[in-house]
Amino acid sequence: MVTAKELASRPERFYPGHRACSGCGFPQAIRFVLKAARNPVVVSVATGCLEVTSTAYPYTAWNCSFIHSAFENTAATMSGIVGAYEGLKRFKGDDNRQLDFIAFGGDGGSYDIGFQALSGAMERGHDFLYVCYDNGSYANTGVQRSGATPRGAHTTTTPAGDRSHGKPQFRKDLTGIIAAHNIPYVAQSAISHWRDVVTKAEKGLAVKGPAFLNIMAPCRLTWGTPPEETIDVTRHAVESCFWPLYEVEDGNWVLNFRPKKKRSFIDWLRRQRRFSHLFRKEKENVNLLQELEDEVENRWKRLLERCQEPH
Repeated sequence: MVTAKELASRPERFYPGHRACSGCGFPQAIRFVLKAARNPVVVSVATGCLEVTSTAYPYTAWNCSFIHSAFENTAATMSGIVGAYEGLKRFKGDDNRQLDFIAFGGDGGSYDIGFQALSGAMERGHDFLYVCYDNGSYANTGVQRSGATPRGAHTTTTPAGDRSHGKPQFRKDLTGIIAAHNIPYVAQSAISHWRDVVTKAEKGLAVKGPAFLNIMAPCRLTWGTPPEETIDVTRHAVESCFWPLYEVEDGNWVLNFRPKKKRSFIDWLRRQRRFSHLFRKEKENVNLLQELEDEVENRWKRLLERCQEPH
């Protein structure tokens, strides 16, 4: 298992000087994943916060081969890159060089608008790691709701008010959906657990065939949390079992972290401005909070059953 000292000694492929907000979660996710790579890296990034803050012309934060894709097709772009490279190796004959291919997309570009390309790439079996940095909204374009947005969250397209309590639907379980593609490796992680992220990225890059890693990486503007609390509010999501850490290797479900003492999910909601309307005294909000808590508990129990863990 990688140590902090060893990780610090590995080369940086995502440089400081990018224009992400203070307290933004995705720079940590990107750095951890890239430090997991042991070979030269080829990166494809969908349009989103990551792309616009790291490639402001004429500057770039990327110290590796990089291609910017449209919002919806970074998985398709990387599929073409991998196919072209494999074809080139066949044309040239034996080539022992090893490259690591990584596609990055936000939850909007992965859960929703990019899902068709992502699902197709996983089903076809292209040999690359797809990483979703999940902040639970279309943060780059004005904080609209996405398939990753939790139920009850205030967004610009699901505003809380007299007739609305935020987003009415529960969030999509993208990690479980990708696991249903029966690919070699699928995992869920969070920036609060850096060793877990690095270990899972290493595993995803090592397998032959497609791999998928979903990483919670909060947008503190969307969530309405102080920048200095980004890591702890992420840890709180994990320890409340809202965002469990697990992996699926060749169809075997494994739970990677089980809190010794679960933290309150309701307190996690209370920390975020996007849920502040739920803590008014109206009866509907009390009922909704109970429904949200019940949903988290039910999903956690289903995960324990899949991982053959005791309740």
